[in-house]
Order: sequence, then C-alpha cells, then structure tokens
Amino acid sequence: MSGFDEDMIEAARKTFAGPVTFLKSAPTLAFLPGQEVPEVAFAGRSNVGKSSLLNALTGRNALARTSNTPGRTQELNFFDVGEPLRFRLVDMPGYGFAKAPKDMVRKWRYLVNDYLRGRQALKRGLVLIDARHGIKEVDREILDMLDGAAVSYRIVLTKTDKIKATELVEVRERTEAEARKRPAAHPDIIATSSEKGMGIPELRAAVLEAIG
Repeated sequence: MSGFDEDMIEAARKTFAGPVTFLKSAPTLAFLPGQEVPEVAFAGRSNVGKSSLLNALTGRNALARTSNTPGRTQELNFFDVGEPLRFRLVDMPGYGFAKAPKDMVRKWRYLVNDYLRGRQALKRGLVLIDARHGIKEVDREILDMLDGAAVSYRIVLTKTDKIKATELVEVRERTEAEARKRPAAHPDIIATSSEKGMGIPELRAAVLEAIG
C-alpha cells in the first residue's frame, strides 16, 4: 500500500504539472548548485528505466535523456521543480555497467559517495530496481552507501508491466523483506511502469512527502 491519501496525490499531480526545468550537470562536487531547496535523488543501475521514469514522473517526453547505451549518464543532473522553486530532482549516474573502464567506475563511486555523505539538502533517495530481476548484488552496493551515509531512501520497482501479476507479488514481497532489514530504507516500496503509468501518482506523492 502506498499510504497516500487523495489530497496528497492531487497536490503532487499539481506540483508536477507546473514548471520542471533542467538546471545543470555536475561532473564533480565543485559544480553542485546551492542548497537553498530540498533535493530528492534517483539512483538505479544502467538500463533500469530511470530516464523513462523521470519523464513519466514529470509528464515530459524528453526531460531526461533515454539511451540504450548503459552508463551514458556519468554526471549528477539537477532539475528545478516549481515556480517559485520548491525543490530539485537529482538524476544520479547509473551504476553496474559491466563494460565500463575501472577508472570510470571509481569516478562514479567517489562522486556518488561524496554527494550522499556531504549534501545537507538531500532529503530522500529513490532507488530504482528492475521488477524482472529484483535486488541484485550491484544494487546492494548503492543501498549500502545510502545506509552508510544515513540518507533515507525508498525502493521503487520499475518495468512492472513486463512481468506477470503473480511474479510482481513475489518480487515485491522479497524486496520489502530486504528493505525492512536496512536501517535507512522506507518499509514501503512503490511499483511503477513508465509505459502504463502505474504507480506514477504514488511516486509523485512520495517525492512531495520526502521534501516535507
């Protein structure tokens, strides 16, 4: 269950129906924007459908670039939401790209870990997990980083339209069981489909809840 009432769902819909604009990309911490508003960051392994979900969340077709090439996003991408500015969405670089050079993987680890540990504006992480596979070892690395940084996060299942309803129930139960064992994880997860729109209203409400 999402736990969001109709008022929260509607408030979130209105928020994302307003202005959402790309602010900047930050290849290193030196390029981060100011911390005048709260931030919600999206994390997920390459090809988990992060760009598609961000586009569905904001009701834009091309806010975030979608690519068939794993590991394309190698920077922290910031998006301003609201006029006046209310909060920012942060698209974190995808992880788990098997063919990436080791120095690229090392650079990703430093950038993400430093951002998670040193960002006061960061209110919540949303970790995207492919419903067809569930949590993999490569996902546990980012979950460990979030736990270690004491950053509250919620797990979001993606591509739920690609599996049977019975399989979704199973993967959801397994995912929630693991989330309950992790200190910084929200106990409830959100199942989504960018293509079908499933779970998008709840995800918008989760973002609004996170920023307070």
